[in-house]
Amino acid sequence: IIRACKEMGIKTVAIFSEADEDCLHTTMADESVCVGPANAASSYLNIANILSAAEVYGCDAIHPGYGFLSESERFASLCKECNITFIGPSLEMIQKMGNKDEARKSVKEAGVVVVPGSAGIVETYEIALKEAIRLGFPVLIKAAAGGGGKGMRIIYQEKEMKEAFELARSEALSAFGSPDVYIEKYITPVRHIEIQVLGDKKGNIVCFPERDCSLQRRNQKLIEETPSPFIWQRLRKKLMNAAYKAAHSCRYESAGTVEFIVNEKGDFYFLEMNTRIQVEHPVTEILTGVDIVKEQIKVAASQELDIETSDFYEPEGCAMEFRINAEDYKKDFMPSPGEIKFCFFPGGPGVRVDTHIYSGYTVPRNYDSLLAKIIVYEKDRDGLLKRARRVLEEIRIEGVPTTKDFYLKILDYHELAQGKITTDSITRIFEWLEEKKL
Repeated sequence: IIRACKEMGIKTVAIFSEADEDCLHTTMADESVCVGPANAASSYLNIANILSAAEVYGCDAIHPGYGFLSESERFASLCKECNITFIGPSLEMIQKMGNKDEARKSVKEAGVVVVPGSAGIVETYEIALKEAIRLGFPVLIKAAAGGGGKGMRIIYQEKEMKEAFELARSEALSAFGSPDVYIEKYITPVRHIEIQVLGDKKGNIVCFPERDCSLQRRNQKLIEETPSPFIWQRLRKKLMNAAYKAAHSCRYESAGTVEFIVNEKGDFYFLEMNTRIQVEHPVTEILTGVDIVKEQIKVAASQELDIETSDFYEPEGCAMEFRINAEDYKKDFMPSPGEIKFCFFPGGPGVRVDTHIYSGYTVPRNYDSLLAKIIVYEKDRDGLLKRARRVLEEIRIEGVPTTKDFYLKILDYHELAQGKITTDSITRIFEWLEEKKL
């Protein structure tokens, strides 16, 4: 975001918590300001402190990033009251599409097929259990106000329901400020496919080639790929058309993502719409050459998109993004905060690195464990996998365990090599690693 602003001649003020005082973004911005202690509820979710900082520094717009308040109706509303532009969709669009339950209702009316689920927010355990029995186990409990795997639980048996329901509500409240959850049927095996969209205030909507985000652990993505090696051209157009319908149903403006699950036959179901920029947006940027953050900022400034939808029906080349997390994959991806003794990131053609860390940086224990996003591009998938291996081998991060070694080991796993990853592949990957003693 700061890089985009610099190239557009826009001055920036970075906010940080006490735990993030030494984070790289605080030195890249023109100004930086502490908004509270390490606890997210007292800092990154503290709307009063954030808006006070914006007014003190004379900010006329706020980019909420891709977490915390990025889909908060209340935050968008208060920004408007303070005459500060919220760089994202309007309050009405967040209410309609940012809330996962409302989004399901909206796209269903627009003719998009949704995953079977509860008719609305589920407020009590008794109702949740009744809905789960009606749908049939396994089911998913999902936070209505958020994403990123927070406030989400897979339930396989009735006896797991009560604890999971309470945990999901508690986590949703902590992460997004709302305990609201709903129930969906858990369908497997499937691929998790999403379509990046951009809309402007003139009603123009652009859809980009799909991202395949099927390799996940605990419902959080590890590797993203575009285009998906599974999606054929006719299915791609159907998915893009469904995404267009979903975005058009609320005359969507700003950047957003429409997410689907797709089965082996090519049948697909709407999951949710993220009314924000996503962690994996750079993989679309490196494929298309479009700076999505810049387009977001332009739309917020009432400028029109200058992108032809048809340009993106035929993706040229392919790209992957690897999330380098401070996690020990041998201990069920346990977060591993600590000091980065030394780090070095790769370069070369078709390589992009987005990171906030450096040698001597201490990874705090308070937030998500993401350290860096490594994005690679090549003209064909075989070359892409070779480049990915070279790039991953070059990375040096000393002091904390990371997911880099996990990725290097699984590049040879047949489901990944052949483009056959589904959302339940992670279980088979670990069985394969154990069998190979890797």
